[in-house]
Amino acid sequence: MVEQQSSVVSRQSSERNVKINVGNLNVYFGAIHALRNISLEVYKNEILAAIGPANSGKTTFLRCLNRMNDLQPNFRVEGKVLLDGKNVYDTAVDVPFLRRRVGVVFATPTPLPMSVFENIAYGPRRLGTGKRSILEKIVERSLKKAALWDEVKNRLRDSALKLSGGQQQRLCLARALAVEPEVILYDEPCSGLDPISTAKIEETMFELQKDYTQILVTNNTKQAARVSERTAFFLMGELVEIGLTDKIFTAPQDQRTEDYITGRFG
Repeated sequence: MVEQQSSVVSRQSSERNVKINVGNLNVYFGAIHALRNISLEVYKNEILAAIGPANSGKTTFLRCLNRMNDLQPNFRVEGKVLLDGKNVYDTAVDVPFLRRRVGVVFATPTPLPMSVFENIAYGPRRLGTGKRSILEKIVERSLKKAALWDEVKNRLRDSALKLSGGQQQRLCLARALAVEPEVILYDEPCSGLDPISTAKIEETMFELQKDYTQILVTNNTKQAARVSERTAFFLMGELVEIGLTDKIFTAPQDQRTEDYITGRFG
């Protein structure tokens, strides 16, 4: 159980900066109690994986971190979600600015129906950057960080819709990076990609780790094992346990975690 790993987490917490601190988080959609008493910490510059079967609450948890659940009808939240010590659900929080700080890459690539260049420049333009030379630097930097520059540097004027699925997903990552976030959320970013494109996304995550905190929701336990430092297992709206990934996958504390990892359900 989570409690049994508290000493390990406490030691890690004392050694690393906490970027996100979630305490007694409860989420409701009308009468549906979607998340129950979730408490965990996310460390700066780590890759945390969230695994669990469908409807386990992991995506709802992810969407709490930049208040995307606010867009859902009858949403209600209790508890705290602290980003650098400040509650993102405080009434004084600038939600658009929060979503700039905490970017998200969705399962299905969503390039805008415009050129590759304009896809990346879209966010900076909305934030007031209009000078072409500055936008060119942002576009190049963001595409390089997303490991896409070499593939599209001669296609910047082409429609982003002409890119392959894997390229479109990295384009969406570059678009998120263009507004200089601090945290990147991934909601099943490789679910529709081939193994080669998946490997490129994973390699990019490793490269980004030195500058960003990353949280990956995935139904692919092998992917979680490959890329994450720690893994959180969600089940029926509860956090069953969280710990170092190698421990979760080789010696989980809860039988339900072992049953899920070994394929007995899910």
